[in-house]
Amino acid sequence: MSDAALPTVAEVRAAAEAVKAALDRHLAAVESRIGDEDPAVYAAFNELAAAAEEYDELLYDRYDEVTPFEIPTPEDGVPYTGPAEPAAFSVFIRRDYAVVEPARLVAQAERVAAHDRESEFVDDSGTAGALGVLFGEYEPDEIASRYKEFGLEEGDSTLWIAALEEVAEPGDWLDAPFGQTDPQDVLHRFDVSSVFDDDPEDAEDAEDPEEPGEFEEAAEPGLTPA
Repeated sequence: MSDAALPTVAEVRAAAEAVKAALDRHLAAVESRIGDEDPAVYAAFNELAAAAEEYDELLYDRYDEVTPFEIPTPEDGVPYTGPAEPAAFSVFIRRDYAVVEPARLVAQAERVAAHDRESEFVDDSGTAGALGVLFGEYEPDEIASRYKEFGLEEGDSTLWIAALEEVAEPGDWLDAPFGQTDPQDVLHRFDVSSVFDDDPEDAEDAEDPEEPGEFEEAAEPGLTPA
């Protein structure tokens, strides 16, 4: 690299100051976080990662030196190469459930159908028909917060925020809503899974033997930053 193309001393120092500021913001977000899934913490994490990467690149280009630390990314992470200023974005959400109490699910659908003239539930349609009734009555977020009432059990879930160059035309993607997403356009990704839970032995130790259901209610799956 020629001297003319090298970053200036001022640029390297400005990048270092940006890392310091990002560290302060990250610590402040951690200190004031609300729960284990506070989006402010993950936003500060991503800002710190970006600032550290920028500083590391400029430091190497100018002085042929590197930093002694690295902000980790998920093992299967794909670097973002989408637009720096996206004009729009899409939110992709997948939540998996297991039907653990079919009778409860059907009973809830029957109750909805009995009080809503627009809902129709055929007695022999089983859990498939019940799901159609319940998702016709409740928003997905409400079902996610009340899944136990419907005889369901949470599985893995993931949320992707993907950048777009422009807003899609109405009806353009409805036939294949997830098939056109480039992983490199994913700005942020949040995964919830039991594989991120604490060690099962730790959970057993934390459970109060006199109140066997209390710890199970309080435990939530972990969240990984993009």
